[in-house]
Amino acid sequence: MLSDSQNHTKIIFVTGGVISSLGKGIVAASIGALLETRGLSVVISKADPYLNVDPGTMNPLQHGEVFVTDDGAETDLDLGHYERFISRRLQKKNAFTTGQVYDTVLSRERQGGYLGGTVQVVPHITDQIKSNICYASQGADIAIVEIGGTVGDIESLPFLEAIRQLRWERGSERVAFCHVTLVPYVQVAMELKTKPTQHSVRDLRQLGIQPDLLICRSDRALSDALKAKIALFCNVDIKHVFESLDTDSIYRVPLAFHEQQLDHTLIKHFNIWAKQPDLSRWRKIENSLNNPKGKLIIGIIGKYTDLVDSYKSIIESLVHAGIAHLQGIHTECIDAESVNAANYEKILSKYHAIVVPGGFGDRGMEGKMLALTYQRENKRPLLAICLGMQLAVIEIARHLIGITQATSQEFDPSTQEPVVCLMDEQRKVVPKGGTMRLGAYPCVLKENSLICRIYGEQNISERHRHRYEFNSAYKQRFEEHNVIFSGLSPSGKLVEAMELSDHPFYLGCQFHPELKSRPTEPHPIFCSFIQAAMDQRDGLST
Repeated sequence: MLSDSQNHTKIIFVTGGVISSLGKGIVAASIGALLETRGLSVVISKADPYLNVDPGTMNPLQHGEVFVTDDGAETDLDLGHYERFISRRLQKKNAFTTGQVYDTVLSRERQGGYLGGTVQVVPHITDQIKSNICYASQGADIAIVEIGGTVGDIESLPFLEAIRQLRWERGSERVAFCHVTLVPYVQVAMELKTKPTQHSVRDLRQLGIQPDLLICRSDRALSDALKAKIALFCNVDIKHVFESLDTDSIYRVPLAFHEQQLDHTLIKHFNIWAKQPDLSRWRKIENSLNNPKGKLIIGIIGKYTDLVDSYKSIIESLVHAGIAHLQGIHTECIDAESVNAANYEKILSKYHAIVVPGGFGDRGMEGKMLALTYQRENKRPLLAICLGMQLAVIEIARHLIGITQATSQEFDPSTQEPVVCLMDEQRKVVPKGGTMRLGAYPCVLKENSLICRIYGEQNISERHRHRYEFNSAYKQRFEEHNVIFSGLSPSGKLVEAMELSDHPFYLGCQFHPELKSRPTEPHPIFCSFIQAAMDQRDGLST
């Protein structure tokens, strides 16, 4: 049975049909943003059907970036969208997978928790899914739960059965089903086609779920007649058929939904009182997007460039800072393996600033090192994050200090010059999943340093995801060459940030500032970085 405190929360389930990558995460986040503007407290969760316990060991080229929460959860990138659109900081409980569900159920079975009974998908797996959803939904007026995958996938069936049961148990005024589907334009016929949406909703209804709202993804507007046809064949009120058109910025979506009264429709469905929306911050964002005063080209040099979502949070953080500075931001991902001694100047010179992001392994290392050398020697803006900072200290060690064999123990465990080394507590770690330094850690900034001026305070907290650290045994040698270790752990043992005293903007950080940036609250590091890029473009850097 659900407690009274769990029962008061209204739940919106967001499902997807026809094809993947329709933007369910943006839909869920945009709905959350709109309901927050009406004074409601909102939490958003993601239920993913894959068997991995979490995305932490998955290749970014398959699944995009791994997002990390304050409490150290490695999650799907959609949690990043949620945090960028709503005010709540999410937790481990706000993301779970089939693998986690089965792990919990089977562990309980091994301990005799089912008293010798037969363990089945229904009710045991579905009960655990419902338990996870209710636990993650506590303490909010509205809980939005995105169900990963596409209707028709075998993997999604237990999740869809679980949410069907929750609707039956709670009633229609406590649960709403929002289905995101595709209305494609067929060029030969020169018309939009509704049949894929009809089939997707039919499949959903066969599972016992009748959508309350339809979000129709399309590259062009839907006519009233087309909406009426969709409503008729899908058994949905025509006022509950909404369009989600392709747009040049995801931050336009909340206002586009509001103009169609999507938030009002949900308030009415749940029969709850809410104040009129305060959309001022979202209108300010839209105004900045519509009226940029300039344009910047920012390069991101990495090795997961075949999938842009591999660096999603970094790209979005640059956009956020661009919004704050009224600048249009054009990002380009540079394949580090394509950069070599013969072409690096030609490739890199077009960018106003360069980001060297995090990652694992030494593939593409030399290309990144060339970028670090180029930005350092030419006094061009450089932001190096996580592995990027580790490569920055290796580059400085080799080319500035003269430690020619300097490297990381990640790349060469037997190196004699480990300027980047494995953390002591990591030496005996065998399992790869969830065993790194994960989540939020405090950091103390050096007074009067660049990074301290950026934050405007000395004590900060940022999120981490790594195993290796700068080797403090080399600290003095670096400091003799204009390197400032401007961020340290409270104990002073771990280097969290470094910079160059004779460079306008050369900043490395072991943490991931991109994970906490929002369009309404851009991260100060990215704001300062974009200002440095503007100075570079305008010839103001020294």
